[in-house]
Amino acid sequence: MKRTALLAVPAAVLLALVPGTASAYPNPGTVTGSTVVHDPTMIRTSGGRYLLYATGGGLGYRTSTDRISFTAGADAFTTKPSWWSSYAGEAWAPDISYAGGKYLMYYAVSKFGENTSAIGLAGSTTGLPGSWTDYGVVYTSTSGSDYNAIDPNLFVDDDGKWWLSYGSWWTGIKMIRIDPATGKQYAGDTRRYSLAARPTGSKAVEAPYIVKRNGYYYLFASYDVCCQGTSSTYKVKVGRATSVTGPYYDKNGVAMTNNGGTPVLESHGNVIGPGGQSIMHDTDGDLIVYHYYDGNAGGTPKLGINLLNWSSGWPVAY
Repeated sequence: MKRTALLAVPAAVLLALVPGTASAYPNPGTVTGSTVVHDPTMIRTSGGRYLLYATGGGLGYRTSTDRISFTAGADAFTTKPSWWSSYAGEAWAPDISYAGGKYLMYYAVSKFGENTSAIGLAGSTTGLPGSWTDYGVVYTSTSGSDYNAIDPNLFVDDDGKWWLSYGSWWTGIKMIRIDPATGKQYAGDTRRYSLAARPTGSKAVEAPYIVKRNGYYYLFASYDVCCQGTSSTYKVKVGRATSVTGPYYDKNGVAMTNNGGTPVLESHGNVIGPGGQSIMHDTDGDLIVYHYYDGNAGGTPKLGINLLNWSSGWPVAY
């Protein structure tokens, strides 16, 4: 990504962009090398190295020193944890963060289209492949659940409370409180909060990610269908709230529990079905890190990175 060029865009131009039109959505910033990824999550170490993990295998790994050129390395886990076999699937949608003095990675193990799923947790002092210690299951769902325990995201609030949002389809995006001492559900509050849902029409909302900016909590989520190459209809939408547990509303005041969501990224040109997003704060601002299906490469999933502008009170990708 050519940061100087991105930062030179006038604020007036950014505010003139109207989500919902193809011209409103920027192309991804320049990335090279090993950029075939799905559901990317990224963090910058104190030494300036970018660590990126993604869906697949034992959680695939990429790294970069400049946020442009990415190289592949070994998976997060040298040996897949034995409990994964109980869920007959692969590891999905990792979420890397630094909290409690170490790197943490929440992730899901599931089979596509099913909700017999589990969220797991691992920790590391370096965040590098092969260094992760798996802490086992955090939360589960079964075929009888009205939710799906996948796509986890850890959010640490200003008051020190930890929260984990997660979910896919069924009755939508959920949240539980997490105990910082264990990284697992907090025994003093076992409620399951509902953050976003589509009660009519398609149930397709998943991949939550929460950040706090300017006094508001912002919930990003992926809507519609992923994983269909150039037929994918994935898109990223956002809502905001004054409490981490909601309610979240979009720019038009529609609740995210009632099909709401303000567009952030949608298909345009060869960028098909952007989603599986995470948000990362870097030295030059906030980034939205996501995958899209490249219409110029037969629908191959590629890494997308854009900066976000918050001056309107809502995130605008540029």
